[in-house]
Formats: sequence, structure tokens, C-alpha cells
Amino acid sequence: MDSGYTFLRSSLGFTEGLGRAKKSPLKINAFLLVLISFATLALVSLWYSQSTSEPHGLASSEKLVPWDARVLRASPGKHFRDALRPDVKYITSWPAAGWTNDVMTMANMIYLGVITERVPILPPFTPSHVLQDGEAWVLPFGEVFDVPRMQKAMNIPILEWHDVKRDEDGERDELGCWNIWEATQHREAFPRYSNIPDFLNLDISYTLAPNWIKLWANVDSDPHATFWSLARLGYSETRDVNLRPPRFSPYNVSLPPDEQLLCYDYLYYVCAQQPYEFTWEYSPAWRFVAQHMHFTRRLERLANFYINRAIGIPDIEPTPAYIAIHARHRDFGDVCGDIPLQDCFAPLSAIARRVQEVKDELFQKKGLVVNYVLMTSDENDPPWWQEVAELGWVKPDHSRTRQVYGTWYPVLIDAAIQSGAAGFVGTARSTMSVMAARRVAAWQDGAIRYVEWGRPGADD
Repeated sequence: MDSGYTFLRSSLGFTEGLGRAKKSPLKINAFLLVLISFATLALVSLWYSQSTSEPHGLASSEKLVPWDARVLRASPGKHFRDALRPDVKYITSWPAAGWTNDVMTMANMIYLGVITERVPILPPFTPSHVLQDGEAWVLPFGEVFDVPRMQKAMNIPILEWHDVKRDEDGERDELGCWNIWEATQHREAFPRYSNIPDFLNLDISYTLAPNWIKLWANVDSDPHATFWSLARLGYSETRDVNLRPPRFSPYNVSLPPDEQLLCYDYLYYVCAQQPYEFTWEYSPAWRFVAQHMHFTRRLERLANFYINRAIGIPDIEPTPAYIAIHARHRDFGDVCGDIPLQDCFAPLSAIARRVQEVKDELFQKKGLVVNYVLMTSDENDPPWWQEVAELGWVKPDHSRTRQVYGTWYPVLIDAAIQSGAAGFVGTARSTMSVMAARRVAAWQDGAIRYVEWGRPGADD
């Protein structure tokens, strides 16, 4: 294993699967041994100082808020209800799409918790889309996002399911939830499926929500519900008059929606005023929740490690300003229909024009000259990547990322790279690009552009 990857992996807490080093005779020159020792100490000290630093100079331990005692009465056990306080109300839902869409779903759920004054219990992410690249297991929210920092910024408690129920020996729990998926789409006959309830050993009985939750009642092609219509279902006056016979659970249980743990099947298609409003900076789920969902320090440092390697500077050097690109191709090819992919996707010349616009804006606004451009993409075509290299752009080397860190990590590292850029160029209508653009604009005060696609000359 590459020494840089090995050192970084161990310093970030990734210790599983490294194996044991083979024993060899210690025949090292004394001077060399001292030199290595001092170098290692310096590296560890640097990484440690970075890992413990927090905004405003506060250490992590000083920023943590002891929410658990306020919202839980016990440590996680075999049944989630044993951990819940009777005087506190909670909210949860399930992920059931690609990772970025599920991030948006989590933000929507937390925002519903804010406006209904309920404590969110976040499920893990499901590996529905990353499974095409290898084996993967569910991913805890807190492995990706800095939950203590988020709680501090939002001044609310945030729980994960492993805070209320043990993964390894949890027994079956019955729970009544609202069926939003079917209520907003006449062509659907079942709640939205997610494998997370099975993972959590939850037996769900769904009740069909009233059709007035839908944003546009007479538009069958759009499945969006609104935040406040869903919030109404969390209050007994509205809940009680909208109850109907629940659907039997997989274990033949019929339960109305739970009053203490408000539960919805799927919350991706939720908005305040218009569909897909994460694209707009007014989005309440973005403004009040998602902009506070910063990546963990560990993931940020891992992204910087990959950036430094890509541009060819030492691992421990400060990462310079760069522009990130997200060119989404793989599944978007299905939208192209009869249009050849080379005509459907934006050409690199169009992306280069947008990159130059970002460079110009950064110089005009900040006097910042950016020399490095990083391309992140799911494209697998070697000639395309050769053209990228000929433009002087670089890419993160993921040739061993899955082996070293796991199947989830290429997409997580790319997301952190995109979000840490001084400027960003994304793919129009890609949720990963939308979230990266929102983060760059809010976190870095950066310049952002989208590249249009779908037909020849779409971005002209």
C-alpha cells in the first residue's frame, strides 16, 4: 500500500483492513532512524492540530452540546422506544435514492423537524447507486457530516438511529408512518420502498396521506408535497380527521401514524413554493439546514490530500485555491434518447469557456488568480480524459480509493473536493452539481456556473 495512503488512512482513523506488517530485521542507520522519527512526529503533530481545530478557535470538546440528556432517557438498546423521552416528540423518514438526493431528503426531514419542533432521528444512507461500483453497506450520516458542528450552528438536537437503537442486536419494532409517495402520485400503488427499515428491524404500517398535501393537485407529472401541509399531519387536530385504515405491515400489523415519532416514507419531493427549489438560494431547506451540513474534518482533510496529489504538491502542504468541475455523464446518457452522446453532453470547449468565466469573476471580485482546475466526473472514456489532461486540468486519482477507504468514498471525496473550491462549474440539472454550487457560493463566497446539455450547442 502506498505510504502516503497508509499514513493518511491511519491518521484519519481508518484502521480496519490494513493488515499486519511483515516483521523484518531492524537494520536501519541510527541517523536515518532519528530523521524518520522527527519527520513522523512533525506530520502527526500537523495532522493532529488540523483535526482538533474548529471555527473561532474552539476545540471540539468545547463546542459539543449535551443534547442526549435532554432528548433521550437511555442509551441505545434493542428497542428504540426505550431510549425516547415521553415528553419529547421526534421525526424520521427513509432514504431511497442516490446519495445526493438522499442528502436533500435528510435536509427536508430536518427542516420539517424545525417547523414542527420535533427532534430529527436520521437514518443511515443507503448504497443504492454506489453498488454499481462494488460492495457497500449503509453509511451513518455522522460519518459524512459534522453533526456536533451542525447542532451548534442550528441550535437544535440532532440524533441518528444508532443513538436510539443498537444495530447489532436490535429487535423488531412496530411503527406507523404516513405514505406520501402514493398520495402525491396517482400512478403509484405502494409507499416508497427503502431497505433502511429492514436494516433497522422496523415493521412499518403505512397510512395513505390526504391528497391536499400535494403542491399542484392537478399535475400528475409532479410529485411534490409542501412542507407545511406535511407539518399539519404532525398535529393531532389534523392527524385525527385524516386517518384512514392503515396498510398492513410485512408482519401483518395495522397501526395509525405514530404521534410521538412522526414518520414519512419519503421526503425528497418536498418544497415550500416550487419544485426542486434547492436550485434557488431562497430554499428554506438549504438556508436553515443544508448550508450547516459541513463535511467532517476527516473528510475535508482527505479531500485536500487527493487535491494535493492531483496537482503534484506535497501531501502536507496547504491546498491552494482551485476551480472544481463536475461533469455528470453516466446515467444522464439515458436522457439523450436518439441523440449521440458526443452531441448530447456538453463538449469540453463549453466547459472550458465556463471555467474561464469563473476565473475572470474570481479575479474581478477578489483579485484571486486560480491556476489549478480539477475535473470530477463519472465518465469512463479514456480519450475524453486525455482531452481533459490536454487542457491542463487534473483529476483525483481514485484508482485505489475503493480498496483503501471503501466503495462510498469516491463520491464522498469528490463532493468534498467540489465544495471546497474557490469556483465551481457544474452540470445543469444534476443534484450533485446543485449542492456543490450552493456550498461553494455559501461557504467559499465563490463563483459558480452551470453547463447546459441535451442537444448540440445547448450551452452556446
